[in-house]
Amino acid sequence: MAPLAPSIPVAVVGAGTMGAGIAQVAATAGHPVLLYDAEEGAPPKAKERIAGALARAAHKGRLSLDERDGALARIKPCHSLDAMAPAGLVIEAIVEDAAAKVRLFETLEIFLRAEAIFASNTSSLSITALAAGLKHPERLVGMHFFNPAPAMALVEVVRGLASAPEVVETVRATAAAWGKTPVVCRSTPGFIVNRVARPFYGEALRALAEGAADVATIDAVMRAAGGFRMGPFELIDLIGLDVNLAVSRSIHGAYAGDPRYTPSLLQEELVEAGRLGQKSGRGFYDHAPDAERPEPFVAAPARPPKRIVVEGDLGLAAPLIDRFRTAGVEVNRRWGEGLIRIGNVRLALTDGRGATEWSHLLQAPVILFDLAQDFATSAHIAVARADQASEGDLAQAVGLLQAAGMAVSVIDDLPGLLVMRTVCMLANEAAEVVHTRVASADAVDQAMRLGVNYPRGPLAWAEAIGLERVRDVLDHLARTYGEDRYRASWLLRRKALAKRSFHA
Repeated sequence: MAPLAPSIPVAVVGAGTMGAGIAQVAATAGHPVLLYDAEEGAPPKAKERIAGALARAAHKGRLSLDERDGALARIKPCHSLDAMAPAGLVIEAIVEDAAAKVRLFETLEIFLRAEAIFASNTSSLSITALAAGLKHPERLVGMHFFNPAPAMALVEVVRGLASAPEVVETVRATAAAWGKTPVVCRSTPGFIVNRVARPFYGEALRALAEGAADVATIDAVMRAAGGFRMGPFELIDLIGLDVNLAVSRSIHGAYAGDPRYTPSLLQEELVEAGRLGQKSGRGFYDHAPDAERPEPFVAAPARPPKRIVVEGDLGLAAPLIDRFRTAGVEVNRRWGEGLIRIGNVRLALTDGRGATEWSHLLQAPVILFDLAQDFATSAHIAVARADQASEGDLAQAVGLLQAAGMAVSVIDDLPGLLVMRTVCMLANEAAEVVHTRVASADAVDQAMRLGVNYPRGPLAWAEAIGLERVRDVLDHLARTYGEDRYRASWLLRRKALAKRSFHA
């Protein structure tokens, strides 16, 4: 199917930040835009904001002056819903309330012709449910933009049970014609991004609740070692603790209380206290103008060992060997189970078991290190020591990693540490999305990279780690905690057993 022709008007209902952004995108793509809001005066104010945004884009060379002026001239503020009648596509961006959205679409059916397409910008509400009461439910789809709409590339195109395939394809093609990257998915709670992203917040909240590390340290490790653009607590403060919690509650309820989505009691307490993040001045961080930003914990400099023994294959951590040698550490190699010996101390990549359990099994002091996005270049790493390991044992491991050029954050003995458990849980959720035919593996990875700026798609990342290791991390977490929260997806198990790619 072809996209909507630029001559066809696009209506946007809702002139807030998201609605104005969508209107700007459509107008820049050449469409006449009809902009309406129930609050009188909101559409003209939105057009003023759009004018400023277009002026900035022109100043940066992203638009010519003629393109800027043309886009602004194509936006027409409207004062009533009947003015939407000429539209071939209407996109609602109103309050996230199902009843309000249904009333809007039922009213729009009175004024718009039967072939007009209805699209909802909802981030989590069921497209099937929104369409159920319409005379023509086949014409309603989800068209979920990400904020800010002019800058963010991703659009989730969501098909409900009744959505006509040709309507879904027209919306997909139109989003692509507008310069966006559309991914098509089935209407399930959270769609792709909001569902797959839950562990990014949930595992950090759990680590904080267990006292594994403080907020600033967790964020620093997730950024510098994991490669995420923002740490989980920075991002929650930006989104709003109440908004983030509402999504978690919604998905948790929609999946009948599945423990994978259990909201954090710690987050609920902060919301009850009115600590909502940047918008309230305080959340996980203090956002007052004179507030000092807390520093992450980084271990004091320690003397590196002169020599180490690498036993077996370190797998994705193998680039550390060259970094150790470059630092002047003598590295000897021999057969073994994939770990580093520093005298009597064992240093190994986490596999989801705690360091204390490792130490019990090996009958030797153990220090575990966390996953890094790239062990060849990472400048930060988290480690955890077994209860059986001494401060001296820890200092040897810290000194070795520091010699390789990494800042070292020592956290409590948290199974799976920080980055590894989070990435494995993200990959597991992504696998379940593919397994239940919500979206393809390519769509999921693309959505997470573009929608929330992950450094890698979670499924591609799992394959880089090794699907067997990801499965084992989840199994060890499930056994350690005794919770169904960490159950591995059957699709992940199948791919690990068959040694096949999700993308094959």
